[in-house]
Amino acid sequence: IARQNSAAASSPIVASWRRCMTMHNLAPEVAREPVRLSGGEFAAARERSMALVSEAQEELDRLFLTVGKSGCCLVLTDEVGAILEQRNMAGDERDFHRVGLGQGAVWSEASVGTNGSGTALADERSVMIFRDQHFLSANARLSCATAPVRDHRGQIAAAIDISTCRDDVNEMTLSILAQAVKDSASRIETNLFRRAFAGSRFVLVPTSSGSSAAILAVDRDDLILGATRAARLALKLDDARIAQGVPASDVLTENRGE
Repeated sequence: IARQNSAAASSPIVASWRRCMTMHNLAPEVAREPVRLSGGEFAAARERSMALVSEAQEELDRLFLTVGKSGCCLVLTDEVGAILEQRNMAGDERDFHRVGLGQGAVWSEASVGTNGSGTALADERSVMIFRDQHFLSANARLSCATAPVRDHRGQIAAAIDISTCRDDVNEMTLSILAQAVKDSASRIETNLFRRAFAGSRFVLVPTSSGSSAAILAVDRDDLILGATRAARLALKLDDARIAQGVPASDVLTENRGE
């Protein structure tokens, strides 16, 4: 389904291209603008994601200071791919406007095919989309590195994406950008978790990966109130078990005993 000599032969990209054709009825050669939210729809989307936008602002500003001058566009989308926040240098505005990157544009796979934000949200994992790995030929100038952001219950809430139209970008550069967005997504997740359980005691869960995002929120009786996605995976926790009021000491002991 992909150009045979393209990097699009990697399986996650092939899976995305198949979704674009079979689920979304898109064609690579047909240029299309991303769906755009109306003014009212955009305001409502911002309102729904108020906590996300608030907790992400500082991180977005910090990341943009690092990548902005290199011709990159930084965006934060909601869980359906609608761009809520955007950062780019004024001199790069025309390039990103041409491909439809702007607040209120919906960069889901259904809207514009395989792309960083849409594919990261669909696959629920970090992705790199390099030039002609994009499903639509019109987006082949773009290279994107994207990471999903999860809320305090471990559910997909957003995506943070760095895109560039530079011709000299290579896959090594994109890998560096991918690590930067993953780190930023992890910090935003931690911010969201601490906001949701403000006033609780936070316990860092030891994991084999050393993830700093594996955190429990516990009350004064040591009962678990919440757990990040990384902590849920490490300790085999879900909403039902958390609702039972399990002591943190019990699940941490179980984890060490495995």
